[in-house]
Amino acid sequence: MNKWSLSLVVGLLTCHQLFAQDHTQTIRGRVTDMDTRSPLPGAAILLLDSDPVRGTTADSAGYFHLDQVPVGRVGIQVSYIGYKTATLQNMVLTSGKQMVLDVKLEEWVIQGEEVVIEAERNKQIALNEMATVSARQFSVEETNRYAGTLGDPARMASNFAGVGSASDQRNDIIIRGNSPIGVLWRFEGLDIPSPNHFVSQGTNGGPISILNNNLLSNSDFFTGAFPAEYGNALAGVFDLTMRSGNSEKREYTFQVGFNGAELMAEGPFSRRSEHKASYLASYRYSTLDIFEALGIKFGVAGIPRYQDLSFKTTFPLARAGELEVFGIGGISRIDLKNSERKPDENSLGLRNNRDAVFGTQMGTVGVVHTYHFNEQTFQRIIIATSGNNRLAEVDSVSETDHSHTQVYSDHSSQTRWSMHYTLNKKFNARHQLKTGFIANRPDFNYDENTLDHGVQRSLRTFSGYTYVGQLYAQWRYRITDVLSLTGGVHSQHFTYNNTHTLEPRIGMRWQFHEKQTLNLGYGLHSQLPLYEVYFYETPLANGKRIRTNRNLGFMKSHQVVAGYDFAINRKLRLKTEAYYQYLFDIPVKASGRGSFSAINLGSDFVGLPPLDSLSSTGTGNNYGVEITLERFFGNGFYYLGTLSLFASDYTAGDGITRSSAYDGRYVFHVLGGKEFRIGKNNQLSIDGRITRAGGKPYTPLDLAASYQAGAAVFDDTQAFTKRFPDYFRADMNLRFRLNGKKVTQEWAFDIQNILNTQNILLLNYDPVNHQEAFEYQLGFFPVFQYRLIF
Repeated sequence: MNKWSLSLVVGLLTCHQLFAQDHTQTIRGRVTDMDTRSPLPGAAILLLDSDPVRGTTADSAGYFHLDQVPVGRVGIQVSYIGYKTATLQNMVLTSGKQMVLDVKLEEWVIQGEEVVIEAERNKQIALNEMATVSARQFSVEETNRYAGTLGDPARMASNFAGVGSASDQRNDIIIRGNSPIGVLWRFEGLDIPSPNHFVSQGTNGGPISILNNNLLSNSDFFTGAFPAEYGNALAGVFDLTMRSGNSEKREYTFQVGFNGAELMAEGPFSRRSEHKASYLASYRYSTLDIFEALGIKFGVAGIPRYQDLSFKTTFPLARAGELEVFGIGGISRIDLKNSERKPDENSLGLRNNRDAVFGTQMGTVGVVHTYHFNEQTFQRIIIATSGNNRLAEVDSVSETDHSHTQVYSDHSSQTRWSMHYTLNKKFNARHQLKTGFIANRPDFNYDENTLDHGVQRSLRTFSGYTYVGQLYAQWRYRITDVLSLTGGVHSQHFTYNNTHTLEPRIGMRWQFHEKQTLNLGYGLHSQLPLYEVYFYETPLANGKRIRTNRNLGFMKSHQVVAGYDFAINRKLRLKTEAYYQYLFDIPVKASGRGSFSAINLGSDFVGLPPLDSLSSTGTGNNYGVEITLERFFGNGFYYLGTLSLFASDYTAGDGITRSSAYDGRYVFHVLGGKEFRIGKNNQLSIDGRITRAGGKPYTPLDLAASYQAGAAVFDDTQAFTKRFPDYFRADMNLRFRLNGKKVTQEWAFDIQNILNTQNILLLNYDPVNHQEAFEYQLGFFPVFQYRLIF
């Protein structure tokens, strides 16, 4: 036998052993009361589908261990006397990483009854027990599993009912016809700036998320009428939580792909300590230069470059509670050579003879202390600082000598000092109270200028600070085990102009049949306009500048939601929700002065329009119905279909009611996937997604004015009277997971817009042919990723 034949035989034997060996891993975690987070010692944990039957019990602190569990899809059942039994199924256990669970059980109101709550149905109920409508829990696995999401929580959420994407290039999401700037980002209990790279002025999303989904635990997403603890948001809420690092074993992950090259580490600081402190950290650096060299284009005349860092440390303090320190941050920059733009590249709203430099920095660092006064009462204190910096410089490039003249610059920053205090009291199984306050001090440093007819003019120049305070209280009354009421109030105060709000919230959840549930919710919600709006400076004839928007109040929205859930069987669920939102006190131009409304902000790539002389007199309406049919993962497959029919309109200062910029009329998503087991330890999964949505309204060009200006000038008298063609996109994801004895490898190939459908992104002006020019979103876009877990 020659050496090549011998090598082939050895390789085949090795491969056979790799696929035939039964690899194992550890499942461990903690069992606590859902409301108080107190441990439940003695809770019984059963490993499902084990032969022989295996199980264990939680220790005095609620912790449990299950060792030598075969890798693959696993499930456990957790029970405790006086509490509802929870069943967690179809969790992915890999050989490279221990599974660490945080299991929360709900106490029975009426003792003596028995029921099993399936995990697949549980994930549709938010982690926040005060939520009754328009809320969904999502997992890290979903951000990886769904095709086209790139591991991004925002892109993943765009598959849910009532949610759509603003564009393929960015992860801004449109919830029920609301502007993307109405979405609140809450991270580790703290309200933070948009956690994305390349966040442009007046927007809330970006092309690439700073969030690392490998560090997140299960989190909540709200699309309306959210509980009283959330404020300063009109559209929705991401309530994201980082998991703690493994406190018993050091583990590592290396990942490379479109999102960048990433290294993650976690483990205990010391293996000898009785109360083990742990760390979790990740660093990522962009790899898009490599993709550019391979011929993969990004649709713009430049290469995005970025890096980010996330970390969390956890220190158990025995009787003194628990201390956590966390942080997240990123920096990004792109040099756009728009003067050299190719026909298939987007201008992002810039003129053809404009080059630009754009960069952002974002960061948050916080300290969290949790302390239990007793088994029924605990408090949580967060002290943190957040910051975001923005750099934008736009140059006009001469067509003759290619010289550059700066026509716009923005060197602005904001630092926010924050404190969030929460007190949670469970009186008994029926009554729970949660109250707290949020104090923010935003410090501003605005320096934004433009070239106006050859003269440099300041748009915003301000250095100073103000305060925003929020108070809230919410109460849950479980009348029976199938009927519960929630009520609360949220209040805000803005010291810059001494405006304030008082916002009642109420909800009901009634499981009137074993398989059917009715949900109701109402809330008054408010949000401050963008800070940039307050500090916009209007020039006077005498050369002075004044801030005409200083007295704007909170934007407000009455929201009513009614929902119906039908559990067709253990894995198939039908859900419908109908809603109405009335928006008022919206900033618009003074009476009779055009179509502008703050309702439409957040959709542009090039920043904010002139915003002088606004008044809080605008209104708007969003209403619609949503249908969700979901087959939860089981027997190797799942599917999800959502249909949203809605309308969104607004009334501006001129008294005319128009479609809003986000009045897409309908959004339809269908996605699903199949997982195949390869050997005993490995899996191949195939996932797909199809999205179809109504064309977005747009304002046509004023061609005569555009010809004179040499750039796009829109006809304000025809605002949002035209519509782009309907949007369509199909994505596919292929993923293979290979479990070795102590190492797991994963290969993923995500193909976005697999049919290369040409969807319109925006309308621009063609100065050469003196006509409208449509620019298009990303076409066929393949993304590869490799992950090593050990």
